[in-house]
Amino acid sequence: MQRFQLYIDGAFCDGEASFDSVDPATGKAWAQMPEAREADVDRAVESAHKALYDGPWSKLTATQRGKLLYKLADLVAANAARLAELETRDTGKIIRETSAQIAYVAEYYRYYAGIADKIEGSYLPIDKPDMEVWLRREPVGVVAMVVPWNSQLFLSAVKLGPALAAGCTLVLKASEDGPAPLLEFARLVHEAGFPPGVVNIITGFGPSCGAALGRHPRIAHVAFTGGPETARHVVRNSAENLASTSLELGGKSPFIVFADADLESAANAQVAGIFAATGQSCVAGSRLIVEASVKDRFLALLKRKAEAVRIGSPLDMATEVGPLATARQRQHIDALVERSSAAGARVVTGGRVPVGEGFYYPPTILDCDGVDSPSLAEEFFGPVLSVVSFETEEEALRLANDTVYGLASGVFTQNLTRAHRLMKGIRAGVVWVNTYRAVSPIAPFGGFGLSGHGREGGLAAALDYTRTKTVWLRTSDDPIPDPFVMR
Repeated sequence: MQRFQLYIDGAFCDGEASFDSVDPATGKAWAQMPEAREADVDRAVESAHKALYDGPWSKLTATQRGKLLYKLADLVAANAARLAELETRDTGKIIRETSAQIAYVAEYYRYYAGIADKIEGSYLPIDKPDMEVWLRREPVGVVAMVVPWNSQLFLSAVKLGPALAAGCTLVLKASEDGPAPLLEFARLVHEAGFPPGVVNIITGFGPSCGAALGRHPRIAHVAFTGGPETARHVVRNSAENLASTSLELGGKSPFIVFADADLESAANAQVAGIFAATGQSCVAGSRLIVEASVKDRFLALLKRKAEAVRIGSPLDMATEVGPLATARQRQHIDALVERSSAAGARVVTGGRVPVGEGFYYPPTILDCDGVDSPSLAEEFFGPVLSVVSFETEEEALRLANDTVYGLASGVFTQNLTRAHRLMKGIRAGVVWVNTYRAVSPIAPFGGFGLSGHGREGGLAAALDYTRTKTVWLRTSDDPIPDPFVMR
């Protein structure tokens, strides 16, 4: 089996323990991973703290930081094939997606490399004649970053890029499920020449690693991607050190199709929105809300496309849907489909665990019209689509907003004024119109409600990793007239 190590204070090392990582396509162990525990976490955070305040990183100019990020971007691009293969092997995500996504991840590092020396302070036209006042933007401090197993190189890039551009140092915790690509990514960080302690990459389990990281007294900010329940633990932990948080959580995203939409294009986007990445995406368009007059036609089109999806080895470029990442994830999905069927949802296609090795689950469509199905409220994080119909635009909007989440949404219509009304009315951090799953380093991303707070991507993300310092300079040479009066 392959063997991986932690990356702490510029060096590769073993953890206090180790564990096996399972290949989702076979259900068998393929690699040995280091398990960081509290002592390892403490070493990583202390090294990040030292690098931030005492090491060479603190003396680099913003332009020099940007050059290191440019070098990291080039290394990611050059090693994309190796990183993609590891992510596919360790998480089951298909190679055609990991290859494309990781190649694009390099663009996020390039974007934030360019941002590094454009994070500006300001001068205040203060109301006192003998004072000059400036605002400085400085690094928020040591950042704890926690990412899940799905799209982890992308989800780490939208955190590392802006944090490093802002001058922070960090400890990144890869998920215990499928950490191989991020532990390998540490080698690129090392090769790029970042000073020791600036980037530390570890993995381990929640109670002994994640909790210890989030509550560490040296941590100033926690950037977390995952589910709402774990996020609640993160927020409770932050009470120990009063760290600020940014939370990118789950979703139950509405996908609205009107009768005037290009149905073929909408169907392709719906397939991308729910079956791509085997549905293991926080922005999965898992609730299809389709106009009643075209429901049967659109559902038949989707059924044909779902049943034509090629399921197979995630390492085969021809595969379109691979296995789920873990056995427990498949159990969760299968149980939720069963509960939804018992509640009256009709299985249009799929819905059964296939025979054979690996954690596969077929593309599944549930017709939930007129049914109070749990599939309409609970997040599957898998290739399962729940369908309801509507008669009016007002009803479509009500159904779209009938959720505790608010991460993403899709609207398909040729009516421009209707599109603008829905853009305004939908309570979600992202609204895609006549497209789905489009991302860019230039565009902020994040949610409302139980989908979290804070934004990743764009200039705003880099500013979130800074804090403002106000500097007052008295310009008068006269003595301060009265020390007991605030001026």
